[in-house]
Amino acid sequence: MPSAPASQGPADGASGRPAPGGTASAACSPGGLAASGARRLEPSNPDGTYAVLVSLTNRGPGSCVLQGFPSVAVAGQGDPRRNRPLRTVREGAARPVRLAPGGRAWVRVTLVSVLGEGDGYCASGATPVAPPSLVLGVPGGGIQVGMADGGLFAECDDRARTTAFLADRP
Repeated sequence: MPSAPASQGPADGASGRPAPGGTASAACSPGGLAASGARRLEPSNPDGTYAVLVSLTNRGPGSCVLQGFPSVAVAGQGDPRRNRPLRTVREGAARPVRLAPGGRAWVRVTLVSVLGEGDGYCASGATPVAPPSLVLGVPGGGIQVGMADGGLFAECDDRARTTAFLADRP
């Protein structure tokens, strides 16, 4: 699965200078990040989409930097080779987010809603998909994310919109 663009070393915004305090921060690695369960943002959007919010916490011993946009994939039901990338549209501008140990960043992912009850349907005529988790691509790999309420990520059309990694909760 493709991952988001990696940080090109320590950065202080677009200047490329070392982070404040004279110490450089490496790019955050998937093993050093913990993801919260995705929380659905209410209400659904009038364009037939819904959004979820995921927070990422630096659980490593040192600071790290997240930069760019995550890729998004439908999880492969326990087999990473079966992950299916979603076509993503990027929203907003990407800026480096420096995370101290325990620090958090956020990302909002917007998916096309499945319509109707029961089996549901897609307005486009595509077959709906309802995986129990998504994979957010971060530099160096991916992080599996489930819904906070234990539900499924019902989606249509294999596409998503995503914000860049954000320093402030949207």
